[in-house]
Amino acid sequence: MIATSTRDDIAQAWGVLHNALGLSDRIRDEAQYRHMVEFAESIAESLPDNDNEPLWGLVEIITDQINDYEARHYPTPEVSGADMLRFLMEQHGLKQSDLAEIGGQSVVSEILSGKRSLNVRQIRTLAKRFGVSPAAFV
Repeated sequence: MIATSTRDDIAQAWGVLHNALGLSDRIRDEAQYRHMVEFAESIAESLPDNDNEPLWGLVEIITDQINDYEARHYPTPEVSGADMLRFLMEQHGLKQSDLAEIGGQSVVSEILSGKRSLNVRQIRTLAKRFGVSPAAFV
């Protein structure tokens, strides 16, 4: 059970976050969607590549909401992160060894074969490299 003081602290922090971002259980309209995309992109660009950064958790929550909204309003064929990476590599004439920033050639091979999933840092790195939304790899 959560202590009353802790619960109150969480409730206060949630109120501030909710008021600042309009964060709720889901994105309800196009204006909120655009706001959340802009916020997620701006905060993601400002955070260090450290996976231990606590704000990455907030980015993931918002990204999940963005993905949910897009799935409801802009349905697209299902494409895996590996499929998207493979497509972008082909479009840019890249080999597995050209993606050292996400791991060695064996790691890239495992991602492309579906044996390994992309992690948050790799997704962020690839999104920046190719100039696409991180959601393209989710």
